[in-house]
Amino acid sequence: MHRQLREFHYKEAHFHIHTEVWDEVCSRIIADRQNLESFIRESPDFKTSLVPLALEVSEDLLPESVRRMQNASRLTGLGPMAAVAGTMAQLAAEQSKKAGSYQTIVENGGDIFLDCREEVVLGLYPGRNSPFANLALRISSDSMPLAVCTSSGRMGHSLSFGDCDIVTVFSKDASLADAAATLGCNSIQKEEDIEPVLNHLISIKGIQGALVLRDDRFGAAGSIPELIRTGDPDLMNKVSRDRKSNF
Repeated sequence: MHRQLREFHYKEAHFHIHTEVWDEVCSRIIADRQNLESFIRESPDFKTSLVPLALEVSEDLLPESVRRMQNASRLTGLGPMAAVAGTMAQLAAEQSKKAGSYQTIVENGGDIFLDCREEVVLGLYPGRNSPFANLALRISSDSMPLAVCTSSGRMGHSLSFGDCDIVTVFSKDASLADAAATLGCNSIQKEEDIEPVLNHLISIKGIQGALVLRDDRFGAAGSIPELIRTGDPDLMNKVSRDRKSNF
């Protein structure tokens, strides 16, 4: 099934979305972003901290986005903003389903939440010259809803302390998958780091599986979707990237 993805931009966030309830999804993205910004104005450390924060506000009073980001932060040891893109993607996808859409894909900066009745093929992009440039994931309908979140130490604008093409993490929780992908990418500096990092990622409660692509090395652990090769001639035009990126 061919799925048309439409772009939606709000401030510096760039989404690719497939849904049958476009207006509801876009409205939810804006509302969640505004709620998060309002919270950050009151608690500015939430935006800048690189480690988990103990908030003085009761968890029941937190915006839903903040609550999910806090949980991912506690599980991974990273600052809560490491989970922001995945969180916003899942909240938008949940709104899509709630409003009646049976086919939903929300991508936000390389972090994706899928909830479709038919299988989805997702390409992995570790860079133009990678031997894995045509690698893709075949995601079955019975494995969805599913978060597929990816971090890179070599591409994009996000802060990373690692040296890895991509780390991709699979979970039902996009906040957790996003933060865990960042954690994995931060932790890989050399080939020997791949196996212990993968083992650590899948030891985190809620992570189904993870994979790493670094130069000519591939690693995977836990439960991951079927890997296939894609010969899509239009691959480069489908790569999600920041507008300022040149990769």
